Amino acid sequence: MSLSSRQSVIIALIVACAYFMENLDATVIATALPHLASTFGVAPVRVSVGMTAYLLTLAVFIPISGWVADRFGQRSVFGSAIVVFTGASILCGLSNGLAEFTAARILQGIGGAMMVPVGRLAVLRSTEKRRLMRSIAYITWPGLAAPVLGPALGGFISTYFTWRWIFLLNVPIGLLGLALTATFIPNLREAGRRPFDVRGFVLSGVALSCLMYGMELVGQLHGDWRSATAALTCGTVAAALAIRHFRRAEHPLIDLAPWRIPTFRVTLDGGSLYVVSVSVSPFLLPLFFQLGFGLNAFAAGLLVLAYAAGNLAMKTVTTPILKRFGFRRVMIVNGLLTAVTIALCALLSPDTPRALIMLVLLAGGLCRSMQFTSINTLAFADVPPARMSSASTFFSMVQQMTIGLGIAFGAIALHAAVLVHGDHGQLSLADFRVAFVLVAVLVLISVLYFIGIEPDAGGEVSGHTRAASR
Repeated sequence: MSLSSRQSVIIALIVACAYFMENLDATVIATALPHLASTFGVAPVRVSVGMTAYLLTLAVFIPISGWVADRFGQRSVFGSAIVVFTGASILCGLSNGLAEFTAARILQGIGGAMMVPVGRLAVLRSTEKRRLMRSIAYITWPGLAAPVLGPALGGFISTYFTWRWIFLLNVPIGLLGLALTATFIPNLREAGRRPFDVRGFVLSGVALSCLMYGMELVGQLHGDWRSATAALTCGTVAAALAIRHFRRAEHPLIDLAPWRIPTFRVTLDGGSLYVVSVSVSPFLLPLFFQLGFGLNAFAAGLLVLAYAAGNLAMKTVTTPILKRFGFRRVMIVNGLLTAVTIALCALLSPDTPRALIMLVLLAGGLCRSMQFTSINTLAFADVPPARMSSASTFFSMVQQMTIGLGIAFGAIALHAAVLVHGDHGQLSLADFRVAFVLVAVLVLISVLYFIGIEPDAGGEVSGHTRAASR
């Protein structure tokens, strides 16, 4: 179902706001942990269970989002998800103990798990192919900006106001989103009713939660490696069993058929490697500037904002660039440029002029935004309407995993650097330089996948084929 250009844009903006809330709340409490710990009367490290509970809940419930949307309608599910997320945000803001805060975060994670995949599905179903790139651009930038802005925003609010406003600020956004959802998003659903795949839900839930938890442990510089190994092993075994089940089940919770579509497959293979590599930046850069440059958290956050600015600035030129050059050429060249900007970070030092540092970060943000939009658009360019629900769920699940894997990869890269240089009790500038080089190499590997994209792939979406024929 394709709606008017105006309505499709409004739907994309509604989903973008929901996407921003969901991604922001995944990271915003990182710098507010000491303030929450003081309120709850516990050690700051214990409050991190709130972040873990939120991320694990997302991982467990994202796989059922497509089935729920098909059964009850995308407007009903998306609107209900906003209500749950907003209500849970109020409970988070009113919490006075760690147990009730964690419970509220779990409830918030359930709402978030429904919001983003179902919201993306609403955009895909209501937008014509030729307008899809613009709509995807609208819903992509919040996912890029939120992880960068989250820690800085959380620190600012908790320092100058109170940490409770971190969550209470979601309330007006949620109420506005709910009103717009009721007005503009049609309540589309599948005509047939497929049964709920209980076994698939259990296997995918175990696999994703164990993998996410294991990656989070790896992402902690001094984490428990024994527990991390056990969690990752359990998650890998459960994932293998889940894939085996999904291939054989008559009505699988996650339909793997979209993976056979070349453009969808390349965005999951090469695109996931790219997402892993660039998801490292919000993790590495603040540590780099604080431990390597000796800056305080606020000064480091200001520099990282240049990265977020690049993410936003690229949105105005993404569509004409893809229309002129096509997905294949853009993703190859832009992937190489991304590797260069990450490698340049390894050359930065405390003596580097701040303007030059911000220029490098701005360029990195521009490239990151361009590639994310290309990946998120090309993934659905050739997916038939009947497969949109399963493709959106599949894509959201993999992307959630790869973002978590990115943080883990950054930690592993730092660990590798420490082994090369020797453990001096604190991360040095040289350790971060090795880490950035390793990340740049991973980006280059992702580019190898993009070389296999057909020259006119996604032409109906980008307009590249039509532009070239004129």
